[in-house]
Amino acid sequence: MPRCVLIVDDEEGIRQSLTAILREEGYATDAVRSGEECLEAAKRRAYDLVLLDIWLDGMDGLETLRKLSGLARPPVVVVISGHGTIETAVRATKLGAFDFIEKPLALEKMLVAVRNAMAQARLQEENRLLRAELNRSQTLLGESVPMKALRQLIGLTAPTGGRVLIYGESGAGKELVARTLHAQSLRAHMPFVEVNCAAIPEELIESELFGHVKGSFTGANEDKTGKFQQADGGTLFLDEVGDMSMKTQAKVLRVLEEQRFEPIGSRKPVTVDVRVVAATNKKLEDEIARGFFREDLFYRLNVVPVVIPPLRERTEDIPIFARHFLEEFCAAYGRKARELSAGAIEVMLQYPWPGNVRELRNVIERLVIMSPDERIEAHHLPPELFRGLGLRNGAQAAATLAEARHAYEREMILRKLEENHWNMTRTAASLGLERSHLYRKMKSLGISPEEN
Repeated sequence: MPRCVLIVDDEEGIRQSLTAILREEGYATDAVRSGEECLEAAKRRAYDLVLLDIWLDGMDGLETLRKLSGLARPPVVVVISGHGTIETAVRATKLGAFDFIEKPLALEKMLVAVRNAMAQARLQEENRLLRAELNRSQTLLGESVPMKALRQLIGLTAPTGGRVLIYGESGAGKELVARTLHAQSLRAHMPFVEVNCAAIPEELIESELFGHVKGSFTGANEDKTGKFQQADGGTLFLDEVGDMSMKTQAKVLRVLEEQRFEPIGSRKPVTVDVRVVAATNKKLEDEIARGFFREDLFYRLNVVPVVIPPLRERTEDIPIFARHFLEEFCAAYGRKARELSAGAIEVMLQYPWPGNVRELRNVIERLVIMSPDERIEAHHLPPELFRGLGLRNGAQAAATLAEARHAYEREMILRKLEENHWNMTRTAASLGLERSHLYRKMKSLGISPEEN
């Protein structure tokens, strides 16, 4: 689809010339003669670029520019004028103009300005789409009572500067809660920096958090900016803070108290303004009793405790998550829209989900990749979802007799395949089937070698 340009000039000759030139370059164009007509056109159609003359009858170009900037999706504006002055150019730039060119228009200069402005328009559109996707991915789904209470607590806490300690099992969504807190805070336009305290070796965690100067230790070949400094003005998320060493805990405590630290090998203090949000899957009171976590740091971090309940305690949210992930992965992998049968949902509701939302997300992604059918039935689900229920319960969870039979056959064939280490000949013999019949049966039940 060609990029759209709106030409605004009170001289008919210029409108016609610019229209002919830009259409020859492959752009779609409209042309109007006044600021009022420009605003009406911009409300009807989303233009990528507006070429706007300053001297217009009625509403002048600068006033038109100001009103264009107030639109929900403002276009990129290049101002053109036959009476250009530095003062006018400065005013236009302050009002949001991307560029300023003078009449008489030089063809090459004008085309360069248009190309640059179109590149800016593409960047703005990509940024808008990325922000929309980010906001969608950071939505806290769920209509259970615990999730409604969690959203309410975040709404109260986010605008403050209070430190938050998030409790939850692995995979429950602690990082998502931290990002939501940041997105709803007054620091949303500043950095969100994450540190996984469990994933960084103890000898590197201090350098990661506080940075170092070149030559401060073996391997320090250049200066490094620490996470605290990277998050200055924003939010620092300390994930799995319970796995931090006692030595590092002492330094973090000091930074929280003073908002100041010295990078490794430097004597020059660095002052920061950072909101710290921490998360853990451990009960820190028990870690304190065992001598593995500092009590004073705990009270510094635990200003506002936020508890994320495990998925098994809010089963009414499972269908909501499952359908959301199904839509997400169908779009991501270019697959046709799919739906979950009542039998498949029933199996999901009975499974305890020890890996919480992360495990559910992985299961749905696997179904989108592996299942050829547009309707996902109970027999398409991975065998581990039935094992916790027992074979009979897994079959009873299906909504129809056909689904129950599929679930039973799928579980039995998978069990025999595992017993025979996925040797097709031995598996077929143990089931009393021909090898070709076993392959056809596996295909009809959605069993593939990737499940090995």
